[in-house]
Amino acid sequence: MAQTTRSRSSRSEPAPDEPPAGADPLARPGRYRAGLPAGRGIRVAIRDAAGLRELDGVGAIPPGPLPPGTSIWIDASAPSPDDVAGITRALGLHELIAEDILEGNQRSKIEVTEDHIQIVLFALVYGDPIVASEIDIVLGDRFLLTVHDADWEPRGTHHLRGDGLASVIARGPDHLLWAICDDLVDGYFPLMDRLGDEIDLIQDAVVERATPETLERLFELKRELIVVRRASAPIREIFNQLTNRDLALIDAEEILYFRDVYDHLIRLTDELDTYRELVSGTLDVYLSTVNNNLSLIMKRLTGVTVVLTGIAAIGGIFGMSEAGSAFAGGEAIGFWIVTFGAIAIAFLMAFVLRRIGWI
Repeated sequence: MAQTTRSRSSRSEPAPDEPPAGADPLARPGRYRAGLPAGRGIRVAIRDAAGLRELDGVGAIPPGPLPPGTSIWIDASAPSPDDVAGITRALGLHELIAEDILEGNQRSKIEVTEDHIQIVLFALVYGDPIVASEIDIVLGDRFLLTVHDADWEPRGTHHLRGDGLASVIARGPDHLLWAICDDLVDGYFPLMDRLGDEIDLIQDAVVERATPETLERLFELKRELIVVRRASAPIREIFNQLTNRDLALIDAEEILYFRDVYDHLIRLTDELDTYRELVSGTLDVYLSTVNNNLSLIMKRLTGVTVVLTGIAAIGGIFGMSEAGSAFAGGEAIGFWIVTFGAIAIAFLMAFVLRRIGWI
């Protein structure tokens, strides 16, 4: 999900230099270069007539062609470039698929060839910020390959926990593909719910008191929604192709399952568009509130100016030279009538302006 989005994962690292001439193009460093032992995190699940068995390492991948009734799932968690090269050779994948896996920084997409279906999806994790983790999936004849970072665990998906791997993989690699994709898409909805709750809180804060911190959080929400949209919006096209094209690698009975995921994506897209409109509307309300507050301040300053201007005008007519004589008690009663009259008028104006809400 990678930051495709705002992810801070290793996928955001710059692409490495090209390998020297004559080097294996599949063994260059890139997305996975942790310097860990080869084969770590490579799990191979084989389901055949003998049942289900699980092995570790690239060497556990059986050489093709696979016999009928056999289904294999190769799950690579943060593999090394050598691991990716070994998996590519064992499964007969095109070198461009291996290059995409190594480099990362893809967008959600689907590539369909005669022998393989390559899919790139993203798992989204709610946090500050939202973290997106890229997942590369390759569906082939009797096998499924998943490649991902170590922060995502496909065996923790609800279908594999509830039904068990043996039950899911027994229905074929295409059903296993559905189980993984369905859990990924379902995982977007709790994230959207939490974003919706945050939008509600921000809206209340804007109405009660618009502050710079509120504006900052609004912009953060806009960025997070862009992350979600970048990760999820292209997935609709992925499942549109999976459900509307005659693909030899997808059993006809599985189309119904993929259509269910497509329906979820339509609902997710509608929610996402709604939230984006709410955030934009909240930003407009914030700006309107700030402008209204500024207008209120200007009204109050105008009222104060009106009150003081009357006193200043009367004081200017008589002049400050009368002050000494007034304090000495030498002024006639008319002076004091004008003075207290000016003060009374000022209080009256302040009362009237207060009643109309100007001060």
